[in-house]
Amino acid sequence: MAATPPAQPSAAAEPPKIVWNESGKRFETEDKEAYLEYVARNDGKVMDIIHTYVPRSKRGLGLAFHLCVAAFNHANSHSISVIPTCSYVSDTFLPRNQSWNSVVYSEDVKSNIRPASAI
Repeated sequence: MAATPPAQPSAAAEPPKIVWNESGKRFETEDKEAYLEYVARNDGKVMDIIHTYVPRSKRGLGLAFHLCVAAFNHANSHSISVIPTCSYVSDTFLPRNQSWNSVVYSEDVKSNIRPASAI
């Protein structure tokens, strides 16, 4: 009897619901355990994505990807540029999803931005 391969997630599986928490400046899963944090800059015309977090128990489910897609869709539909300060966004998400590069802020301001604690 041949071994059955492990079950693969269905391509038609329902993506997780991501909620925009405007007051908290986050995109988050409904349970608020996984999230993407941003800082609004230039009077709200630029979204600086500073951190993406997925708890260890939920890693490998594509949640960081879905959080990024929600944030980039939001930015795109509201004519907002994105600064990918978060290393997941700049080093993993954007290289794998280059169609979003058109939303990325065009000037190299990443190195010129002071941390919020310095403002």
